[in-house]
Amino acid sequence: MALKVMVVDDEPSILKLFKALVEPMGFEVHTMADSGQAAERLNKEKFDGLFLDANMPSPNGFELTQLVRASPSNSKVPIVMLTGMDDVGTMRKGFQAGITFFLGKPISKERVVSIVNVMRGVMLNEKRRHARLPLRTTVTCQLKEASFKSQSVNIGSGGMLLETSAETSLGQEFDLKFTIPECPRVLGPHARIVRKQPPNRIAVRFLTMEREDQEAIEGYISGKITG
Repeated sequence: MALKVMVVDDEPSILKLFKALVEPMGFEVHTMADSGQAAERLNKEKFDGLFLDANMPSPNGFELTQLVRASPSNSKVPIVMLTGMDDVGTMRKGFQAGITFFLGKPISKERVVSIVNVMRGVMLNEKRRHARLPLRTTVTCQLKEASFKSQSVNIGSGGMLLETSAETSLGQEFDLKFTIPECPRVLGPHARIVRKQPPNRIAVRFLTMEREDQEAIEGYISGKITG
């Protein structure tokens, strides 16, 4: 499956150039000239990499980066800022907002190819982190003195999708207890609810877990379970 990237810039010529250069490298390229519309889409849709212009009408590249870092779907995605301002202050401001790399303007084929090749490994790691494999197992959710049962739908190295009839709320944290096929361990990551899907599904993100639990989950996903 092709890596999926979005380019946000209010200059149509930049969007056209990126699409022409990056798509032949095996990427699925989405371009947007309106940063406000891009923010709405990035809050709902997962991407593997982003290229954001620094100087756009509100939200500008710095503000859009902060919105992305707070989004449920793209908080960890690598972000390249497109800017002609290569001074230390601008770069420091970008890094503080959450920028991963900078790409100076004017844009050239050599610069684009170089930064995309650098990003490819980072994007593949992020894509693997969000990979989900079906898993049906009973999951106990322990919250202080109370607990409730749920049924898993799928699992990835970063979280799970659960079905439950219990009352839950976004941001709620609890300890999970569950097993996965071919692994004798009872896994116990600490997790937080990051999304709710009506009528009865909740997406949880793993916050902390033992190294052996992480290895077991990654082994299940890759098909290389180690007891």
